[in-house]
Formats: sequence, C-alpha cells, structure tokens
Amino acid sequence: MAEHHDDDLVASKTEGFKIGEKKTLEEYKNLDANDESLNRWKASLGLNSGTPIGDPNDPRKCIIKSLALETEGRDDIVVDLTGPGAVESLKDKPFIIKEGAKFRIRVVFQVHHEVLSGLKYLQVVKRKGIRVSKDEEMLGSYAPNTTDKPTYEKRFNQEEAPSGMIARGHYNAISKFVDDDDHTHLQFEWSFDIAKDWE
Repeated sequence: MAEHHDDDLVASKTEGFKIGEKKTLEEYKNLDANDESLNRWKASLGLNSGTPIGDPNDPRKCIIKSLALETEGRDDIVVDLTGPGAVESLKDKPFIIKEGAKFRIRVVFQVHHEVLSGLKYLQVVKRKGIRVSKDEEMLGSYAPNTTDKPTYEKRFNQEEAPSGMIARGHYNAISKFVDDDDHTHLQFEWSFDIAKDWE
C-alpha cells in the first residue's frame, strides 16, 4: 500500500505574497535597460551572458541532474539522476548514515527555457509510517543555463543524524522540488538507515 505524503509536501506560503507577472527572457533582458541596480540583478541571474542550452524538444524547465550526500572526512555519495530508472531505484537502495554524523545534501540542476522563480526543496521523513521530520529549503530563482554557466549547484543546510539505540533503524523519505507556481519539477521516494557506523 502506497504511503500518502501529499499533504505533508506542501510548501509554506508567505501571507500577502503575490507571484509577479510571467515574463519571457527577452522581456527580462530589455526590462529597464538603463537601471544599473536592475542590470546587476539580471547579471547575477546570468541573463546577459552565453547561449541558452535548453533543448527546444524537451519541455522541462528544471532538470535535477544529481544529488550528493556530503560528510566531512568521507567521500561524497553521489547519485546521478539522469540515467533511466535512476530516480525509481532510490527507494530500494538505502543510504547508510552514521548516527550523530553531520552531513549536507548537494544538488546539481539545470534551468531551461525561462526564469525559474522560487525553487524550493521539500522533504518528509517517516519511520514505521509516522512522520518524524519535515524540512523545506529555499533554493532561489534562476535564469536558464547557458554555455557560460551550464549547471547550478546548491548545498543545503548542514544536518546532524540522530543518535542512540532508539534512533537507529530504517527511515523512508519523500522529496520534491517545487517552484513559486506550485509546479513540481521532481518528486521521488528514497530511504536511509541510521547505523552505529558507516559500514
């Protein structure tokens, strides 16, 4: 029986916040061309350099390329999400995390076709069907990737794995990447084991 996470995976909303009007890349580039601060903002998004690399035949706006688990003193565990079946297999291959270890997640992604506004990462962790945590990480807004900047990389806030005999065991998680328009770019299930040691 599939677990229901839909209610858990809803991004928080800021009261009174309204999403701005959608603009094309050309409209953003021409927006107040003489406004120096706006030009700096556009440059920080990468709107003024390189050739867009998006495939016109691929409608996706955001492509999550890989996830990695970074832990000090150990090699990163990198999961390439571009291959066939890579996302689906995550659920059946649990990560091993040593109790009390400090770690962070790193994501590499691409944005295609238009500015991506307010990308967020949501995660719910359950143990034996009971929710033990819910996290939300704001990743930001991004211009489409170009030949000058082919990917974006973002490191999440550092976390500490729980420790003690009660904390050890198997956990199931569901994660998704969603934007300000409530468009889900990737949703996947995965699992991890909290163990006494890494092996």
